[in-house]
Amino acid sequence: MNVRGLHSVYFIGIGGIGMSAIARYFHSMGIRVAGYDKTRTSLTKKIEAEGIEVIYEDNLDSVNELFKGKSTVVVYTPAVPKDLAILKFFESNGNIVAKRSEMLGLITQGSFSIAVAGTHGKTTTSSMVAHLLKHSGKGCNAFLGGISTNYNTNVILDESSRTTVVEADEFDRSFLTLDPNIAIVTSTDADHLDIYGEHDTLLESFQLFVNKIPKNGVLVLRNGLGLRHKNVITYGIDEDAKVKAINLRVENGNYIFDVISMLRRYDGLTVGLPGRHNIENALAAIIVGELMELTEDEIRSGLLSFTGVKRRFERVIDSANLTYIDDYAHHPKELEMCISSVKELYPSKKVTGIFQPHLFSRTRDFASEFAKSLDLLDEAILMDIYPARELPIDGVNAEMLLNLMTIPNKVVVPADEMVQDIKGRKLEVLLTLGAGDIDRLVEPLKNALTE
Repeated sequence: MNVRGLHSVYFIGIGGIGMSAIARYFHSMGIRVAGYDKTRTSLTKKIEAEGIEVIYEDNLDSVNELFKGKSTVVVYTPAVPKDLAILKFFESNGNIVAKRSEMLGLITQGSFSIAVAGTHGKTTTSSMVAHLLKHSGKGCNAFLGGISTNYNTNVILDESSRTTVVEADEFDRSFLTLDPNIAIVTSTDADHLDIYGEHDTLLESFQLFVNKIPKNGVLVLRNGLGLRHKNVITYGIDEDAKVKAINLRVENGNYIFDVISMLRRYDGLTVGLPGRHNIENALAAIIVGELMELTEDEIRSGLLSFTGVKRRFERVIDSANLTYIDDYAHHPKELEMCISSVKELYPSKKVTGIFQPHLFSRTRDFASEFAKSLDLLDEAILMDIYPARELPIDGVNAEMLLNLMTIPNKVVVPADEMVQDIKGRKLEVLLTLGAGDIDRLVEPLKNALTE
């Protein structure tokens, strides 16, 4: 299929961060684009404002007649129910129906592809790599799993560039549709066990992804991950990594560090994002920058000017009396990294966290790990589980997590009571954590706390 020759494309689940990036890509090319999503969000409102029609009812009569012909290619996300009426219509109508990952694979064919995989860290790292390339003038096209705060979008387009940066998602083995020339793997922690069953099966899938790198390609691998390829460059805050960060220190709320890389030594690097994990993400981006022949000055200035990704350690309020940080963390390891980073930056302050668990199955599979990570907080406020694509599981709820936690200051608060609850607390550092619809609370909380 020649993606540039398509007549019209319909997206089912268009409000997803990855889906909306591809929709924006086709729309920018002048191809007719529309879609369905269950819920109107700030992202769907934004793409509607850009001229893309979105409907919110699973009603075939609502689908624009211009898209009902067989020439329309349909893209869907596995997160949508299989019995969706709109999806079933297109499947029975004889249209080409493809998963988002399959379409992304087709889009990136023929380009020099840099794919970033990992159970966490991939969105920040892919955004950082894309920014280094764009900031340097090298240029790239990029499909990101979050909204880059540098560009206020999840897609970067450059018709003159043959380089594509793409986030490689392990969910539903989606990343196996990609053929990367350079691949980064940031982490392989157990996740998506509803898909994989067990951790070893997930690791096998990561190795299959790595096997798709050609022999003259490069695997950029966080040190300690046991993946194999002919050309591997390891990175980390470790003595035995090929590219390593040393002399880490915190100055004025920022991490400063030195790097010994493949080509040179960088002294006094700064990344605008806190956390040791973001230093490791920066190391991966530095390696790709050197592989793409960026100069030291281009890499330095690119890292310094990188402002991050929305909902990745995003400072919503940063005043003398209150710091409010919003983060997408929804896996025990991500929670641990985020909370530990906050406590390292604000060692003398009380840290209050609001956490919305994401998926019943993930909460069940990692209940004890979640409790251990949340126990790093001084105060913990839990919301009900965000179900996403799942039905409830008996006995799996926020109270179950609460009972496993050991800190004394812990409570479950309904979403509609959250703002009032927070207004009654004496806060020093506040975190909102989760991948569901907790982001809808960010503006109301910000407004209440700045009144």
